[in-house]
Amino acid sequence: MTALRLSALLLALLVFTDGLSLTAQVVEYTEVPGWPDPATSVAGTPAAWNFGQVSGVATSANGYIVVLHRGAMPLMLFDPGGRFVRAWGGGLFSNGKVAGIASADRVPGQSGYTAVYGAAGCHACGAHAVRVDSDNNIWVVDAPGHVVYKMNFQGHVLMELGLKGVAGRSKNTFNLPTDVAFGSDGSVYVSDGYGNARVVKYTADGQYLLEWGSRGIGPGEFGLPHNLAVDVDDRVYVTDRDNQRVEVFDDEGGFLSEWTDIGGNSALFMTADQHLWTGGTLRDLDGKALARLPGGTSGHGMTESGDGEVFVAQLAGRVQKFVE
Repeated sequence: MTALRLSALLLALLVFTDGLSLTAQVVEYTEVPGWPDPATSVAGTPAAWNFGQVSGVATSANGYIVVLHRGAMPLMLFDPGGRFVRAWGGGLFSNGKVAGIASADRVPGQSGYTAVYGAAGCHACGAHAVRVDSDNNIWVVDAPGHVVYKMNFQGHVLMELGLKGVAGRSKNTFNLPTDVAFGSDGSVYVSDGYGNARVVKYTADGQYLLEWGSRGIGPGEFGLPHNLAVDVDDRVYVTDRDNQRVEVFDDEGGFLSEWTDIGGNSALFMTADQHLWTGGTLRDLDGKALARLPGGTSGHGMTESGDGEVFVAQLAGRVQKFVE
């Protein structure tokens, strides 16, 4: 826990009112403008500097920032100071888009989403999420490609989960997956969200273990399992975006609880000190709000550096940085 966060949370715990009642205080973060810093690029400003839709952001063990966006070179690496290092990933992602099915055409109990392919001007439109695991591997999700890639920081693909271009619901196929997260033993969780409304668990080397979830509104069911996080006790947190809640499970998919006051937020990120960002709100693991980003800021993905800096991926084509 950073010294700033520790002091802020201690101050935020409880404030006496009239010497009798106690009122919780919520810490407010401040945006730091001008991130990233293209003017001081380490490797020279890339030809396609402008971000497309920014769908994800992640931090490495040494503080470098990985940005996933829907552009010609969808993966961009920045040093801790926000200076561009390099870009890669051209041709890796599908050129499909996830699209909502019109309400009049939806079938009860079935997915309200589909994939549209070959959209004009679509660069890496399948790029949906990026995470960095404890071994400093990068994982990216190609939603309409129905595949999850594990790669190193040199951009070499080390493993694939799912079959690229093949939609399904089996041990080795997905239908529009959305996110990936990791257990304490290296196990891998994939939210197979838009098409299948389930979470699938694999071993660290990609062997199928189990799955849970179906479409619905009840406990353990999902409208759209969009983002994932796992705590040190291997509880799994799932943003059920269409039902506007976070559901909490044990590591075998047993339902534990739900938080129903999060709105339609997507992004989840578990901090090193075991607090959970749910969109623009930082919570303890009972769901109580501890801090907020200004103006109700949320995003499609988010991360936090070892220094407590918060980065939020915006589909509007930017990354926002916040500090306490």
